[in-house]
Amino acid sequence: MNTDHRSLGEAHSSVNIPKAKGWKRILAFLGPAYLVSVGYMDPGNWATDIAGGSAFGYQLIWVLLMSNLMALLLQSLSARLGIVRGLDLAQASRHTYPPIVNIPLYILAEVAIAACDLAEVIGLAIGLNLLFGLPLIWGVLLSGLDTLLILTLLNKGVRLMEAFIIAIVSLIGMAFVAEMFIVEPEVSDVLSGFVPSALSDKALYIAIGIIGATVMPHNLYLHSSLVQTRRFERNVNGMREAIRFNFLDTTIALNLAFFVNAAILILAAAAFHTAGHYDVAEIDQAHELLGELFGTMAPALFALALIGAGQSSTITGTLAGQIVMEGYLNLRIRPWLRRLMTRLFAIVPAVISILWFGQDSLGELLVLSQVVLSLQLGFAVIPLIHFTSDRKRMGELAIPIWMQGLAWAAALIIVSLNAKLVVEEISGWLATDGPHVVWVKMLVVPLVLLAAVLLAYITVKPFFAKLRPAKRHIDAAMPELHVLQLGTPLVVAITVEFRPMDERVINAALAQGGTQALYKLVHVTESAAARYLGAMTHDRESMDDRRNLEQYAVKLRAAGYRAEALIGHGSPVTAIPQLVNDHGAELLVMGSHGHRGLKDLLFGATVDAVRHRVKVPVLVVK
Repeated sequence: MNTDHRSLGEAHSSVNIPKAKGWKRILAFLGPAYLVSVGYMDPGNWATDIAGGSAFGYQLIWVLLMSNLMALLLQSLSARLGIVRGLDLAQASRHTYPPIVNIPLYILAEVAIAACDLAEVIGLAIGLNLLFGLPLIWGVLLSGLDTLLILTLLNKGVRLMEAFIIAIVSLIGMAFVAEMFIVEPEVSDVLSGFVPSALSDKALYIAIGIIGATVMPHNLYLHSSLVQTRRFERNVNGMREAIRFNFLDTTIALNLAFFVNAAILILAAAAFHTAGHYDVAEIDQAHELLGELFGTMAPALFALALIGAGQSSTITGTLAGQIVMEGYLNLRIRPWLRRLMTRLFAIVPAVISILWFGQDSLGELLVLSQVVLSLQLGFAVIPLIHFTSDRKRMGELAIPIWMQGLAWAAALIIVSLNAKLVVEEISGWLATDGPHVVWVKMLVVPLVLLAAVLLAYITVKPFFAKLRPAKRHIDAAMPELHVLQLGTPLVVAITVEFRPMDERVINAALAQGGTQALYKLVHVTESAAARYLGAMTHDRESMDDRRNLEQYAVKLRAAGYRAEALIGHGSPVTAIPQLVNDHGAELLVMGSHGHRGLKDLLFGATVDAVRHRVKVPVLVVK
């Protein structure tokens, strides 16, 4: 169980910002939006863009542009929330709404992440099939192995991860620049697509898929956490500067994503729609037609870019999964296990789809995954608007009225289109005969009504009643320490977790060392950000940990003991032994976590692992 109240702490405030003004200072802020932007050009986008371009030509480019503008606005709100409050969107929700609201919001967020990861799995499998002829079922199963690549990158630090993402995005962009020269679209026809037009039933379905693939709910959670990787001054001027530079970062990154999405749609329109192929909805079908129409180079570039898009986008799902679980549930499990869970939620439906419906079903599954993403959007966007509009918590950095108006307009468009789609789909199901009608009435309709009630609650409630006050990372009422007086000179390391058991652990240590020993109080910040950024982490969680640990040290010094505070970052299994060995401790005193078996697998068996890594005796207090 997570004993602190934050998520993705490993990476927060880990990137230093140069004091000198100029390009170096600006460049230090750039990066988080590129991690976010890859989610805007994942294989799910490819499916919706290809389907839209082949069926309707350039007609839906305006939907892409509208989606990109909404994404720019909403991602800037997400960044503002993380910068000003030091909380990601999931944490802000947990600190604000009651559990009866947060649990459904968490479930919906997990559904969105699973839908996103499903697109990455299918995209990678199709890409491997197109390039190397690997059967789709094997490509889907092999996608589980990219967990190792992801975790390796994350452990190397956020800057390396950002560099990897930018390299992949550049590869995708260059591939589509080459594709444009090959297909040679008519510029005047492309420009006509920027004029809004009415949406038919099929066009509406694809348009909603485009919105879901562009304005992705899990990216709102991700961005609000990633912006905290920069160590800026925590005052109004410092936060204003961070907001300004992060908006620049977001603008550049999302415009690049818009270029890629527009290029895919234009490619489909120029290559397929103009040639009379109006029903190209499958990525592999598009690949085959490109070969027939333009030779071998176009399909090879297409497949290579697809693999790159899937691999880069899967990182966002990994991080977003950690953020959502830690933020909503205050639950922190091992990163590799969280990654495996996310990937299994995607692999299982993909395998079932291939085995049950055949390989041709994957394209439809891709588009469906993006529609599911869009259906989740309102449940992330509306709380985000409320949080960033709250002057009590955001102060003078709350969004102005005109920005609130734009944000609510975007939310209204998203919710209205989704509501229209849901009503039309359910009406169509009920209008047909068959055994499924009973399930629609007994299961689907009640779930839709409950979702509507939840959406209405999170929309209306803040206007008429005060939300719960935001919680502190550590409650102000910390456990009292009743210090014993004993003596023997030693350098004693003591692990503390800001829980009532700390009193027993500290007193057991004092019984060993007495008043002449030097006590090293050790606490490890374990959030996801701290795992990636180490000692560079400077988010609210790490700052609260330092402050609380120093309070313990002050109490010991007031009682006549010598005490120092030592903060570690990342995994306790590695951080605790390093601190103990580096600071010359002669004894380590730890508290037992008290769980075994499955909980050891989930949360880690810290005591046993640490005992084998330190060079001193270990006293375990139960």
